[in-house]
Amino acid sequence: MSKKIVIVAFVLFCILLFSVVFALINIANTKIIKGIQINGIDVSNLTKDEAITKLNNIVNLKNNNKIIINIDENNKKNIDFDYFEISYNIQESVEIAYNFGRSNNIFKNNFEILDILINKRNIDIRLNLNNDNIMVLLNEINSELPNKFIESNYYIQNKNLVINKGVEGNIVDEDLFKKDLYKVLSDCTIFDNIVQVTEIKKAPNSINIDKIYDEIYKLPKNAYYETNPFKVTPEVIGISFDKNVALNMLEQDLEEYIIPLNYTYPEITINNLGIDIFKNSLAYYSTKYNLLDDKRSNNLELAASKVNGIVLNPGETFSYNTIVGARTINAGYQDAAIYSDGKVVDGIGGGICQISSTIYNAVVLANLEIKERHNHQFLTSYVPAGRDATVVYGSKDLKFVNTRSYPIKLEMKVENGIASCTILGIYEDTEYIIDFDVETVSSTEPPVKYEYDSELPDNTERVKQKGSNAMHVKVYKITKLNGSIKSKELLSEDKYKSLDKIIITKNIKD
Repeated sequence: MSKKIVIVAFVLFCILLFSVVFALINIANTKIIKGIQINGIDVSNLTKDEAITKLNNIVNLKNNNKIIINIDENNKKNIDFDYFEISYNIQESVEIAYNFGRSNNIFKNNFEILDILINKRNIDIRLNLNNDNIMVLLNEINSELPNKFIESNYYIQNKNLVINKGVEGNIVDEDLFKKDLYKVLSDCTIFDNIVQVTEIKKAPNSINIDKIYDEIYKLPKNAYYETNPFKVTPEVIGISFDKNVALNMLEQDLEEYIIPLNYTYPEITINNLGIDIFKNSLAYYSTKYNLLDDKRSNNLELAASKVNGIVLNPGETFSYNTIVGARTINAGYQDAAIYSDGKVVDGIGGGICQISSTIYNAVVLANLEIKERHNHQFLTSYVPAGRDATVVYGSKDLKFVNTRSYPIKLEMKVENGIASCTILGIYEDTEYIIDFDVETVSSTEPPVKYEYDSELPDNTERVKQKGSNAMHVKVYKITKLNGSIKSKELLSEDKYKSLDKIIITKNIKD
């Protein structure tokens, strides 16, 4: 055997011996190997439980801060982490980290361990978040931009087709915003949590009369009913307009075009079917609104008109978002008061939650089954705590099922400062009386914040925002028959954040 072969064999033997010894040393190691980070956080030499605890503590600390959205120098939004409904897959990432250097191949393990010691390794935490809420936030920011873009749009109002040709303007760079937001949400080493909004120019689409016509055109259809099982199909009113009139009008340079609609009414409606299936008022609930607030009133009337006359057969489900549709400028909604960043500000479609809340109360009183309902972030002024129903198109809906034996019809009215919902149908053989019982678990006064205005007279203050308490309530559905309580069922348990009381003052407080 030559000397070279002996040397090579000796070297290979040493490498093998080193690998075996190195593997034996590490095989007894119950901790994550040195040089591994998870989302920038060092988890070297930690057990799986220690790593999970460390990451959870850092994530919780990070999530106690707010996301600051910089729109421009004068406009910033402070968004709570829970708005995005984030969940971090920490355990999954820790398992990946722990498994480095622990395969069945000792040579692969040794190479992996040495490579990580020299070059380090970072593992990302996979996170889940509510993309629908991100889109709602983007729409809200777009509506607040100084030179905002308005898409060409149309809506129906007072038996006219109203077309707006849109305005070129700025929108948020959606892809960049989502990328920056995701980085801030996922990176555990970032604690300032600032996302800068970048704007891009956008021009409105040209108005397409043929497309608009196809979308609103309806043939008239008669109402009819079936038996065994009993089912009612409401009438459909025919809608059309003269496309030549519309095209001629569009040749004028106007911001808004108003085109009369032609309505064709069916011969048979629900009211003249010859059956009296909506003779009883099963439930009624009303809320008040400010008649002088034209924009909010417009939104209430528009949402109510979509709901009014809806018929649900037994077993059918009502979805508020499906019926009312997206709350956009295109659909005719206007800026009105909404909750944002702990303040009352203007936003597209402000007020439509009053309609959903009014419906919700009537539905519970009619003893129908609630399938989906969400409370607001803050207390509302138009219904008691625990009896509101917030809706966000694409994510939060109000749904209920007609669990009665006969069809029901919703009558929704918005007039003279009153929004009301009446549910009509036929009484059951045994008709229960339904009531609410709201238990206040806790209630905390809101913090008071001051904004200073040097133009105010001395020793003068003005309340800019009344504020509302933080509350925790339990809401029970009480079922009665002949004056006796038959059941008490927990309907919901709701928590509301405090809404700051804001006072305008000239004098700086101590």
